[in-house]
Amino acid sequence: MNNTTTIGGNKRKLANALAMTGMIIIFIAYMFPFIMVVINSLKEKRDIITDPFSWLFTIKGLSFDNFVKAFTQMDFLNAFKNSLIVTVSATVLVTLLSSMLAYYIVRRNNIISKIAFALMVASMIIPFQAIMIPLVSIYGGTLNVLNHRITLIFMHTGFSMAMSVFMFHGFIKGNIPIALEEAAYIDGCTHRQTFFKIVFPLLKPIIATMVILNSLAFWNDYLLPSLVLTDKELLTLPLSTYSFYGTYSADYGTIMAGLLLCVIPILILYVILQKQIIGGVVSGAVK
Repeated sequence: MNNTTTIGGNKRKLANALAMTGMIIIFIAYMFPFIMVVINSLKEKRDIITDPFSWLFTIKGLSFDNFVKAFTQMDFLNAFKNSLIVTVSATVLVTLLSSMLAYYIVRRNNIISKIAFALMVASMIIPFQAIMIPLVSIYGGTLNVLNHRITLIFMHTGFSMAMSVFMFHGFIKGNIPIALEEAAYIDGCTHRQTFFKIVFPLLKPIIATMVILNSLAFWNDYLLPSLVLTDKELLTLPLSTYSFYGTYSADYGTIMAGLLLCVIPILILYVILQKQIIGGVVSGAVK
């Protein structure tokens, strides 16, 4: 009996050790490109070209000049302001509008809400590249409203609504008891007061999840802003990094330093909201 228990325990320990080893290997493989970006951002151009995989202690050209050059050349403060305006505005609009629409669809279970929800879910399978050219043709050639931050915010909001409504729909349906709303109606609350004072505060986990997911998408997006914005004063951070690429060469150290400058703000947001993310994803997706 004891031998059987020992054998079973040893097998379990071996399986756990193998699983942990596999996870460590996958983690290293996943993080390796990011680590190399950090390392090469501190090298001079000649060191990157001659030996891009060398570690910091094996080189002599360690320098922070790439960050100073990137900060100046990409006009970081202006590009940061543009990215911040677009990201914050689009994220707030998506969060408010999608949560309100999802709440209506869940609580008004009629044919209109069912059709609307089905169409939004179906629209999630349509790739952006399929509508990219008509989008630019209509908004640029016909309406002539490109090269405005408001246009980019409007497009970001529209393209993110379907996924956000889907996530909010699952969370509200599975985690918000209707008894709370009925009690609020008995106390004299209107539909608007019930949503913003009772329901909306209870959506904190899924709101945190959607804020980080949408913020990541808006902050890092290159394709849509490149189609909408052409004025240098309106460029976002991903677009401003393109200034490091020349016709025949590229300053790789400055490019990597610029990429890190773009990543740091959104990384800080992730660290702040990380406690809410996993719970929100699970709660919104399972139902």
